[in-house]
Amino acid sequence: MVSNLDMSRVIIDLILVVLILTPSMGQTQNSTPKDTQAHSIPNAPRTVDVAVSILKTKWLSAKSLDWLLRNPQKQAVATLYAEALGQAQSPGSSENDSASAQKQEGQRALRTREFLGLGRQPDPQLASDGEKIFGPTCGFCHGADARGGQGPDLLRSPLVLDDDHGEVMGPVIQNGRPDKGMPAFPSLSETQVRATAEFLHMQVELAANRGTYQVRSILTGNAQAGEAYFNGEGKCYTCHSVTGDLAHIGSKLAPVDLQAVELYPEARSYDFGGTRRPRQVTVTLADGKKLTGSLKHLDDFYVSLEDDQGQYHSIAITEGVKAMVEDKLVFHRKMLDHYTDQQIHDLTAYLVTLK
Repeated sequence: MVSNLDMSRVIIDLILVVLILTPSMGQTQNSTPKDTQAHSIPNAPRTVDVAVSILKTKWLSAKSLDWLLRNPQKQAVATLYAEALGQAQSPGSSENDSASAQKQEGQRALRTREFLGLGRQPDPQLASDGEKIFGPTCGFCHGADARGGQGPDLLRSPLVLDDDHGEVMGPVIQNGRPDKGMPAFPSLSETQVRATAEFLHMQVELAANRGTYQVRSILTGNAQAGEAYFNGEGKCYTCHSVTGDLAHIGSKLAPVDLQAVELYPEARSYDFGGTRRPRQVTVTLADGKKLTGSLKHLDDFYVSLEDDQGQYHSIAITEGVKAMVEDKLVFHRKMLDHYTDQQIHDLTAYLVTLK
């Protein structure tokens, strides 16, 4: 019996096949049998193997893959898929990995600024224009990064922090503060003042939003030692597989994020594209009856769960009632007390190689 979820997955996969095949179908609709061989290539069997290998790990479910391999034109289909996914095995994949890492860093910065409740996000282009003005105009006193020199650190200045678009800083920049030794810059246009203010806002953003911090030299471990630890003392292999749940993990997460998930999987994995699976709970009632299902709520007074039939239960935690929550990550938490720094770095270095 095929479930609705399985059928939906098959339909989605087959639509993907049709979309990729559409150009070739249009070309061969009125062609002769000889023309239908246009997609064949001398090394078709090897291409099929490569394509099927990619499909198994990247695209199709098992049911759709079976349909594909039973299709009379499977070599043409597989070849098209190989061409579509060829970049995954090309030398340019390192550039894709770099772009992916930059995207993850940007997402981390956005999540952090949302968590911290920071104000308006500065305009990078306008801030870049302002940097060119600030350096020769103000940097000799406040430092090139506005963090202080002969003059004060502007990142802590209430004048800067209370400003939004240059409306507070503008008059001070153009009129100066002669009593404090700050010269006036009346020649700066309103646009230049606005850009200078934006540069200062960007410096505040880079200092306040720790999500923009770049951790350098994180890959200091030994990948071979990390592999040995994974398959030996660390016992990682008992729950994880480099060809299963950890397949391609090195190309999915930047090293700093990978290490964070490695150490705190429950708290961090869903931040980087993963999903938080519902925890299972078993409630033993006072009369010995047991209820098991997905945990919905738990506090000192009530436990709520949804059983396999979709029925919702809310149970008061009174004398004789016990709730046992499944904790698949208990081993990870215990390991935090046993990892050495070197083991953490070695393990990270190994996981990064799983492209």
